[in-house]
Amino acid sequence: MTYHEHPLRVLRYSMRNLWLLIFPLLRGFSVFHFDPEGIYQWVRGAWADIVILIAILVFGFVRWYCTQVEVSSSSVTYREGVIFKVVTEIPFRNISVTTAEIPAYLLPFRGVRLCFDTRAGFFRTTDLKLLMTKRHSLSILENIPDINVKNKQDIQDPSGLSVLLFSLFFSSGFSGAVYIATFFIKGGDIAYDLIMLSLNTIAETTEKITSNFILKIPGAALAAGTFFLAAWFLSFLVNIQRYSRFRINCDEKVLNVTCGLFNRRSYRINLDHINFTDLRQNLIMKMSGIVTVNISCAGYGTSSQHMPVLLPVRLEKNLGKGLERLGLFSGMKLDFKPRLSGWWNYVWIPFLSAVFVLPLSDSAAKLFPRVSELIHFAGIMFMIPAVWLVAVKTVALFTSGISLYEDKILIRCSKWTSFHTVAADRENIVKIDIMQSPFQRFLSHKCCLSFWLCGEGVTKYSVRAIDLKDAVRIARLLGYRPD
Repeated sequence: MTYHEHPLRVLRYSMRNLWLLIFPLLRGFSVFHFDPEGIYQWVRGAWADIVILIAILVFGFVRWYCTQVEVSSSSVTYREGVIFKVVTEIPFRNISVTTAEIPAYLLPFRGVRLCFDTRAGFFRTTDLKLLMTKRHSLSILENIPDINVKNKQDIQDPSGLSVLLFSLFFSSGFSGAVYIATFFIKGGDIAYDLIMLSLNTIAETTEKITSNFILKIPGAALAAGTFFLAAWFLSFLVNIQRYSRFRINCDEKVLNVTCGLFNRRSYRINLDHINFTDLRQNLIMKMSGIVTVNISCAGYGTSSQHMPVLLPVRLEKNLGKGLERLGLFSGMKLDFKPRLSGWWNYVWIPFLSAVFVLPLSDSAAKLFPRVSELIHFAGIMFMIPAVWLVAVKTVALFTSGISLYEDKILIRCSKWTSFHTVAADRENIVKIDIMQSPFQRFLSHKCCLSFWLCGEGVTKYSVRAIDLKDAVRIARLLGYRPD
């Protein structure tokens, strides 16, 4: 069956050259008067621009008409081009994730954005993007493998509280600042005036507030903190919108995930194409015994705007139910653990940072007395995450490790301030690295054991302070022959 894309695609094909007419058209509109004589003068002066505009739109229509989507029982084929034809064919068996997205701005036009991703390619880009009408998109999705209702497995949908907690834990002021910066870049002078007015208001307010404090916090520092707190709240609202109404279903071959409040997205995931499962936690989640379940699969969560979350927040002890197909079982134990004497290998960077940050800030304050208060405040603010990171890495020492099963491997480790529990097939390991520092080689006989797992990119997970004999044994059990 053959389809055309949504008629809105005509604008996309035309926009590549349409921008050339913006400036002459604006100049024409600036002298336009709403009377017969004004219309005549405007048309007379801008007739060439209008002819070119019509030609561009006609070319866009022709290119849209020559672009076709053909769906058979085994593949989807995309044909584009007027003179030079380009044909892209993707067999259904090679599709890792099929995404159907309905942004709010497409609702009045009954448009649906369809994306097809495969394991092919090095960069995290979508292999095929289509903009279809709702009727045609439903017809295409009927041909793509979906869940068999008879073999449907019972997986409990995340509650509203779990989505709220997930948005709380994984929102950041940096992400919110990026959203504000994007608005600033795209909004031009209007956004600039609004943001600068807000920052000036915050700075003036914080100066008045801090003037009554015993500990004088610089107004600029408090203004920056207020700004990032507001940015974090913006990121929190965005995540709430993205992951609300989260639903999950699966059978033996297909996994369906739907989420989104205003921008509704539906993912159809091929279970055989999932590279590995990653349970993520921060320190608070670790202490509470809860995790968020993520997966590595081409096309799912590869956008910088979305995380590859499968279950927002769930108790770690209840993971086994319905997720055995992904290699998650209750009561997972570690066969190989770091040596407790390797504490320094985990904490030396944040520990030294916490120890020397205050003396360095004092020295800097003496060199720059005019901003001494700001420097002292920045030193204290830098010391807080350093101490926090010492706590995180200390917990990582006691919880990291490796387990080997018949065809799978379990890796527990930490990256920056987060904890990871990775369950992967042994065949997904593309490289193993055993690294020793000179001190470890001659005195402690410990090492850092790293695994590179195959995905849309190559992801590295490392466990430090592992006994060298254990590392060599693990490598040999996995089929490697370390020197």
